[in-house]
Amino acid sequence: MPATLPHLGRRAFLALTGAALGAAPFHALSSRAAAAVRGQAPAGGRSRVDAGYGPLRPVRDETTGLPLLHLPAGFRYLTFGWTGDPLADGRPTPPAHDGMAAFAAGGSRVRLVRNHEVRSGGAFADRPLYDEMGGGGTTTIEFDTATGTAHDAWTSLAGTAVNCAGGPTPWGSWLTCEETVSGPGFDPSLASSLFEQDVPDYRRPHGYVFDVPADGAATAEPLRAMGRFVHEAVAVDPATGIVYETEDRGASGFYRFLPNEAGNLAAGGRLEMLAIAGAPRSDLRRGQTASTWRPVSWVPIDDPDPAEVTGHSVFAQGDAGGGATFARLEGTWYGGDRIFIVSTDGGEAEAGQVWEYDPGRERLRLIFESPGKDVLDMPDNICVSPRGGLVLCEDGGTDNFVRGLALDGEIFPFARNNVVLDGERNGFAGDFRAREFAGATYSPDGRWLFLNAQTPGITFAVTGPWAGSSL
Repeated sequence: MPATLPHLGRRAFLALTGAALGAAPFHALSSRAAAAVRGQAPAGGRSRVDAGYGPLRPVRDETTGLPLLHLPAGFRYLTFGWTGDPLADGRPTPPAHDGMAAFAAGGSRVRLVRNHEVRSGGAFADRPLYDEMGGGGTTTIEFDTATGTAHDAWTSLAGTAVNCAGGPTPWGSWLTCEETVSGPGFDPSLASSLFEQDVPDYRRPHGYVFDVPADGAATAEPLRAMGRFVHEAVAVDPATGIVYETEDRGASGFYRFLPNEAGNLAAGGRLEMLAIAGAPRSDLRRGQTASTWRPVSWVPIDDPDPAEVTGHSVFAQGDAGGGATFARLEGTWYGGDRIFIVSTDGGEAEAGQVWEYDPGRERLRLIFESPGKDVLDMPDNICVSPRGGLVLCEDGGTDNFVRGLALDGEIFPFARNNVVLDGERNGFAGDFRAREFAGATYSPDGRWLFLNAQTPGITFAVTGPWAGSSL
């Protein structure tokens, strides 16, 4: 086991990454959430427009004056960091805003490190650069929570590919994850998804995790021991330094990385895949019962960075050793001494599952399964609220929401995508209401919720009467 992080324990980690101290433990949720599984929801497990903070209504953006979001009464927001807005070096902000985290930067300042899920087209900056042909990376923005204004923005990593999600660390950085294993010599006929069949002319291999400091820029060196696979998100347990990783494939695994040195991932470590103890190769995609704890074990991944890689090389190793199969694992987040995990199309309705892993007792349970897309439609990014609930960003096909999952198991809409543009900002025009939300994260003081609309690429800062419910 890795060493503990005595100077960056739970309280310091929560202060760094915007989860307020004293938040209620989310594992109090599941008695009523359990009944919501497979359509058996009581009143506390159904989605109602009067639940949570109440009905949604159009609210105008304080930056553009446009009604880009529907929110409950009393909430307001502003936008910044749009695709095309100038960065500090004069280059335009890249598109495809995705996963994100907020870090304290002194006084009322917060730094947001934000992913850009771009596959190709060449790097959007010349430093810090990994692969000149990679179109993805991260940008960092300073935001003042006292004045509600955005300030400097800069490139913190360039030349990576398909930077989808990631997660904050106790040492004040963002782990950004590549959702592709393309690279020199990759055979698209062996691809594990349609996304992998479009292989740009990369100069270097992809499919890695990169560590991006919140106060500067990355070294642009991949953390190879953490695995080369179709990454999605990570969550760090501050008590141990163990990093938990999700994989976004139709058949996917849940992994943990045990570092040789806690807080120094570049020093290497051991990668393992979760298995259900006593039930090797369990398929958790369908037919699951909520609230029932199941003991887990871990299967070693002997070759986390295979020289010849397909989209499922790492998963195949874990599967052969008895690892459990999930349906498309996306967001994951640490909160209340637990790790929460989203399966975007798991469950009988193929509309999403939310799992809870307890690292202290090595056990796993399903805490919510969507009975239909009108309740929750393909959750993706996730974060734990300072008030104890979960924030779920939808990536469905038609009408996307940010939803709250409350401590008593009730799920409710909090924000609705209403982005329709006619050239008002940076020339964007079109109806973007069906595009996904991403990057939910709170400011360290818990007053602001930051979100991304991936297309056309907008960052929102939302504030209001949070005490009225669990977000």
